[in-house]
Amino acid sequence: MDLSKIKMVVSDMDGTLLNNQHEVSKEFFHLFENLKKQNIAFVAASGRQYYSMLDKLKPIANDILFIAENGAFVKKQEQVLMTISLDQTYITNVLEVVDKIDNAHAVLCTAQTAYVKKSSGDFIEMLKEYYSEFTLVDSQQEVSDTILKIAIYHHQSSENYLYPELKQFEDVLKVKVSGENWLDISEPNAHKGYALQKVMDKHGINADEIMVFGDFNNDLEMMQLSNYSFAMANAHPNVKRIAKYQTLSNTEHGVEHILSKLLLAKS
Repeated sequence: MDLSKIKMVVSDMDGTLLNNQHEVSKEFFHLFENLKKQNIAFVAASGRQYYSMLDKLKPIANDILFIAENGAFVKKQEQVLMTISLDQTYITNVLEVVDKIDNAHAVLCTAQTAYVKKSSGDFIEMLKEYYSEFTLVDSQQEVSDTILKIAIYHHQSSENYLYPELKQFEDVLKVKVSGENWLDISEPNAHKGYALQKVMDKHGINADEIMVFGDFNNDLEMMQLSNYSFAMANAHPNVKRIAKYQTLSNTEHGVEHILSKLLLAKS
């Protein structure tokens, strides 16, 4: 494994860079400063809202690129590089299905906020971990804002309870199980792989010059763009199947473990 050519590092957040308490380690921030000295760019890629990602990575926010909302929103410093929005007809149809699923909660994600039902109960408190900015509404069907993504949460399992009901939209939309409890619906090109390919093209980065870390199905497309894709030890079987390499779990600092090897190779 020759890491000496790496020019860019891309990491998912939940289950990857973040530990199980949703924290970024002090070790990572230290390693980042050394990556910066080696002119290695860093990209955070997440299903999270941009503002939530910003909260987690505030000390280095001006030095990195954010791929948020699973690729529907890309931003560097104050410049929005890309947004991909959902057609209103699809939003209406998806919400009608979600409303019929027990213990399911939809979140309408925009560039500035996220719209959640006032009647969502305990889910609203849990939502604060993933959405720093959100707006409570009586009816999501009446929201007229530009929607980038519909994130849907199920208390037990997104794969078992949400996907079977929502896979009917796969012919026209991207339907992605993005976490144990989350499923995301977006336009077909609104995914991390599409966004990352645009970033790579803009910076002239090849597959052997980029390192990618991930743990769940919404990371698959971006991991396929790299010769140095790393599945976390805690990753979904689909991710382990397509990743070129594997590292330690998110609780064992698997990303930091490989970044240390990268810096050693660069030195």
